[in-house]
Amino acid sequence: MNHPVTPELQAAAWAAVGKPSPHESAQLHVLGQATYTDDIAELQGTLHAALGLSQKPHARITAMDLSKVRASVGVTAVFTAKDIPGTNDCGPIIHDDPILAEALVQYVGQPLFIVVADTHDHARRAARLAQVTYEELPAIMTPQAAKAAQSYVLPPMRLTRGDCQAAFERAPHMVKGQLYVGGQEQFYLEGQISYAIPKEAQGMLVLCSTQHPSEMQHVVAHALGVPSHNIAVECRRMGGGFGGKESQSALWAAAASIAAAKLKRPVKLRADRDDDMLVTGKRHCFYYEYEVGYDETGKILAAKVDMTSRAGYSADLSGPVATRAVCHFDNTYYLSDVDIRAACGKTNTQSNTAFRGFGGPQGAIAIEYVIDEIARHLRRDALDIRLLNFYGRDGSEGRNVTPYGQVIVDNVIHELVAELEQSSDYRARRIAIDAYNESSPVLKKGLALTPLKFGIAFNVSHLNQAGALVHVYVDGSVLVNHGGTEMGQGINTKVMQVVAHELGLDLERVRATATDTSKVANTSATAASTGADLNGKAAQDAARQIRERMRDYAVKLYGGAAADVRFFDNHIHVNGHVLPFPELVQKAYLARVQLWSDGFYATPGLHWDAKTMTGHPFSYYAYGAAVAEVVVDTLSGEWKLLRADALYDAGQSLNPAIDIGQVEGAFIQGMGWLTTEELWWNEAGKLMTHAPSTYKIPGISDCPEDFRVRLFQNRNVEDSIHRSKAVGEPPLLLPFSVFFAIRDAISSVGGHAVQPPLNAPATSEEILKAVMAVQAASTVATQE
Repeated sequence: MNHPVTPELQAAAWAAVGKPSPHESAQLHVLGQATYTDDIAELQGTLHAALGLSQKPHARITAMDLSKVRASVGVTAVFTAKDIPGTNDCGPIIHDDPILAEALVQYVGQPLFIVVADTHDHARRAARLAQVTYEELPAIMTPQAAKAAQSYVLPPMRLTRGDCQAAFERAPHMVKGQLYVGGQEQFYLEGQISYAIPKEAQGMLVLCSTQHPSEMQHVVAHALGVPSHNIAVECRRMGGGFGGKESQSALWAAAASIAAAKLKRPVKLRADRDDDMLVTGKRHCFYYEYEVGYDETGKILAAKVDMTSRAGYSADLSGPVATRAVCHFDNTYYLSDVDIRAACGKTNTQSNTAFRGFGGPQGAIAIEYVIDEIARHLRRDALDIRLLNFYGRDGSEGRNVTPYGQVIVDNVIHELVAELEQSSDYRARRIAIDAYNESSPVLKKGLALTPLKFGIAFNVSHLNQAGALVHVYVDGSVLVNHGGTEMGQGINTKVMQVVAHELGLDLERVRATATDTSKVANTSATAASTGADLNGKAAQDAARQIRERMRDYAVKLYGGAAADVRFFDNHIHVNGHVLPFPELVQKAYLARVQLWSDGFYATPGLHWDAKTMTGHPFSYYAYGAAVAEVVVDTLSGEWKLLRADALYDAGQSLNPAIDIGQVEGAFIQGMGWLTTEELWWNEAGKLMTHAPSTYKIPGISDCPEDFRVRLFQNRNVEDSIHRSKAVGEPPLLLPFSVFFAIRDAISSVGGHAVQPPLNAPATSEEILKAVMAVQAASTVATQE
């Protein structure tokens, strides 16, 4: 019996989405054949640049002698701020970020000049020969000092709901304290690099490792004093970005382009790791002062928090980072009465910037810290306090409205946590760990289950748009270009899957090209976890238009109804005829049917009032939870992650293999932020952790032997691309479980009767300090 080909059967037969397809460049990566910016064959006459850096955190330049730099071996030219033909600025929002410092330096490592030489090594050596005289000024180094001095790069922001003071007066219990959470270096494998190639008529091609080609185009155009159409920026792939190449690749692109324009020769500027870490911004560290009122059950009645970030010397993206921190302070919890304040402290350090999570982790960890303290005070398991305070399932009693006014319509945190609690055997392990700690005087185990809720969209509504081009060639092969950038996260693979799915083709028939400002204009950064959402939708729109043109032409040739034409298994099924895709393409070409199309997408329903800090800033929320079990040596502060269970809501996943990999990577990266990755500046204001030898990112030995990562079975309620959910940033909150498991282990030293004063990162030194504090407090309590 012949069964009609229904849309459901069609999808089952040829769906290219939802499959665990390999990364499109995986084989190239493994074979060392993937081309990064520094791998591009250099043109004849290429010169190499390096930056001369400030040695003082805050000072006036009284003299700068560059004669030895110019006389150094191989040097072609040296450029200072006065040589910039256009605007001396690379700030992404506020114009307070000079490409090259002029009379004032504001951090150790701030670029002062560009030296161009025949080789990379000659340029770097020459840059060290400058003789600069400074008049030193007072420097502010920490967010605490910035708050005390009221030193900010932007006006402080505040979000309130309800009557916090009245709620505090009603609350029978209160927890109050301070917390410090350090920053984090992006530590991308490929450092900052730009290769600028002059073109005719003041044109410039910039090959750049960047998450935001359009921003690079604007900055270079302004620096050279030419229109944007003179500048083309291209990026095939990055060796990691993590936010560090969203705005801060601009300095390197501009410096290389300024030198190339002046010398009329190609110039490459590649940062060595030390210079990269000294010059560029990191994840914002945060200092918190919090006060929370709660009842006998642990239900939060009032919450007040004052957050001050280390913004660095300029605004960069600190405003949007602080906004996201404010909007994620609630995490998965309904907070009826809140007073949330955030300030961007101006410090004489690198201008901090985007980093995976973009303020969301910094906002959410504060409320998790508070819940941990509430649980300890009430002598209850922290998981029970978390469950009690979750947002409501159905909005009864209004418990599904965030402090900023967005209604939560897709809350699955109850089901997700219940599933993880059961699959991880959380309750039995808690009993076993308590028994272990009773019998182990030195080694202590800790356990924690932490949830996450993360809003998906850019803070600024107009950035939530994307474009794409799809070309079908006469041989039936397909090329797609979109505004997203590939940094290893698999965006090209997912967009290719979407296009293949739309045209009914195997994935192998589709290829993605380099991101290029001359192809798709006015793109947003690949950031805010929106890359696949936005660019996937745009590419789907373009492919759909081509499919509909081919469908209409097929009906013209073979008859039947357009609605019955099906594209799947690399064929077109029309009115009883089955044609290979290339065959119909060739026929359509000869009939002058347009076989390429542009696509566009803008996320609907978003709005935000920055003055009142209310609105609907997110398209939807991603959810997740993780359980971590650790063991801590209370004599040394050393620790080990024994097991981690993570369950993440990727909606209807576009590619489960890539998504699971992203969750695993985010977990380990976030664990590094909270445990080993410590940024340290010396008394002279210099960042001393500026190399792999002094800055400790997690290695393979830090990964748990028992690492269980699964995707939660769900379907996005919003019309996202194939009902999937973002997976870039949200999973970075999962390793909160590691931090609080460490705190739980420390707490056991005092029988869980003392709040461990643990800041992040929880290095071995920090752990040992907290252990000693708990021991001292326990001794005092015993004596009393």
